[in-house]
Amino acid sequence: MESIYIDKHAHLVVECKKGERKAHHELYKLYSKAMYNVAVRILNHTDEAEDALQEAFMEAFTKIKDFRQETSFGSWLKQIVVHKSINILRKRKMVFEEIDDFDVESIVDHNWEDEEELNFKIDEVKKAIALLPEGYRLVLSLYLLEGYDHEEISQILKISEGTSRTQFLRAKRKLVEILKIKGIER
Repeated sequence: MESIYIDKHAHLVVECKKGERKAHHELYKLYSKAMYNVAVRILNHTDEAEDALQEAFMEAFTKIKDFRQETSFGSWLKQIVVHKSINILRKRKMVFEEIDDFDVESIVDHNWEDEEELNFKIDEVKKAIALLPEGYRLVLSLYLLEGYDHEEISQILKISEGTSRTQFLRAKRKLVEILKIKGIER
């Protein structure tokens, strides 16, 4: 039997489709903080994150009649925020190291289990992530924090899947280095 997902805010989406301004405002209040955080994690810049957030909500409300409610409004909006944020990064001329012929499996991965056990303070980890080079930070954020897989990241960023995996592995290593330099260990 197929499970059916029920969006608890579906009634607000229906009201928005009817043009109800109050429903627009309610959806904005419900989702703006979480979506702003998504944009900040991708862009690492608060002003640009605010721009991405506003553009995303404008697009969502403009295209709300096209939203078929096959997923939650939050998931749909998150996709728009991610794309708006990445478009802003592209305007910055973000560069990825393209590594199409690279054997990702040959990279020795750092023993991440040890780092998972470390008792990091959330603030320190966020600061360390912000220090990562842009390409590393973006792939790490999309993979670990936003839940995209490497295939999805490669499509979103228009890079190869191997480049996504390599950027992620390098980002993890660099993050561990930054945290160790800052003296944040077990």
